[in-house]
Amino acid sequence: MTEDHISSTHPQLPPTTEEHRCAWLRLLRSRRVGIATFYRLMAQYGSAEAALEALPDIARDAGETNYSLCPVGVVAAEMKAAAAAGARMVTVADRQYPANLKTIPDAPPILWALGDLGLLNRPLVALVGARNASSLGTRMARSLAKNLGDAGFTIVSGLARGIDTAAHHAALETGTIAIFAGGVDVTYPAENADLSKQMATHGLRLSEQPMGTVPQARHFPARNRIISGIATAVVVVEAAAKSGSLITARNALDQGRDVLAVPGHPFDARASGCNMLIRDGATLVRSADDILEAINISPKFAKTAQLDLPMPQAATPKRSLSDTASLHMEILNRLGPSPVAENQLIRDLGTSAQSVSNVLVDLEIDGRIQRQSGGLVSRT
Repeated sequence: MTEDHISSTHPQLPPTTEEHRCAWLRLLRSRRVGIATFYRLMAQYGSAEAALEALPDIARDAGETNYSLCPVGVVAAEMKAAAAAGARMVTVADRQYPANLKTIPDAPPILWALGDLGLLNRPLVALVGARNASSLGTRMARSLAKNLGDAGFTIVSGLARGIDTAAHHAALETGTIAIFAGGVDVTYPAENADLSKQMATHGLRLSEQPMGTVPQARHFPARNRIISGIATAVVVVEAAAKSGSLITARNALDQGRDVLAVPGHPFDARASGCNMLIRDGATLVRSADDILEAINISPKFAKTAQLDLPMPQAATPKRSLSDTASLHMEILNRLGPSPVAENQLIRDLGTSAQSVSNVLVDLEIDGRIQRQSGGLVSRT
């Protein structure tokens, strides 16, 4: 019963009675039954009840002599806790299960949901970013969340402090979903207790963890795959070079989702992850319009509010990675220790100012060029 990453066919028939739902939960909560094994057993035996009956023999054949199923009392206690909290069980076979999430290989067989399940029927965009967000970053998150909400999107995030909190707050009126790392009835961090309470009535809280689970470090990467898997696109507002937000972005790429990022100042560590994503091909985001354009959905609002950000406002040209690498080399070949005016460099290269500016940011981050006062640049 070892786990692997082979995608299994998700069960198509939903559990229709309380007994069937208890059997699903008991199978999933049984020892050494992870997501891949759950799907394999369901495909092989056709029902959770049949899989539970066969599981002790399977364990014995695998050399497990003292195997026992998840006790019925444990499952009953979890169901009781869910009822007390007002949470609903949503299985991968139920029509309410998020359609995007169902397409990932390790889709959670069971989710606990607390709030408005109707929010799952709208297009979903994830906004994630740094916990120690800057003032500018939180303003950007609020602007994106509000304008995307006005355009008909549901905003998804992880209820963490910083960018997540700002996005959830701004989207409360239009619709927002929080993916919990622990149980859907356990708010983390505690400072977001009021926000979490509001989301139970005006938004939606989702978790794959058992009720009452206090989140631990190992739960957050698993949570992040749900944030990216449930969404059409993932937007990273601020992120350090090594952060959970970049894990979410990598998950999104693996899952075939669009990845977008808000650029920031090269000297701000909170922007380094976003700048790296843009360097590697992520769509640059200046406003919600850029997001709508990237995912081919027209805005319902006439004009997106623009923040006074230190970002270029011209349309970003589409360039392949090979073209970008070639431009990197051309710029480095033209620069030396003596400073050159950036405008002169652009004229010499005969390409757009936007393309050169983006590449100069990359090269400055890499420490290969140095900017000086008066719009001058030189090679280090």
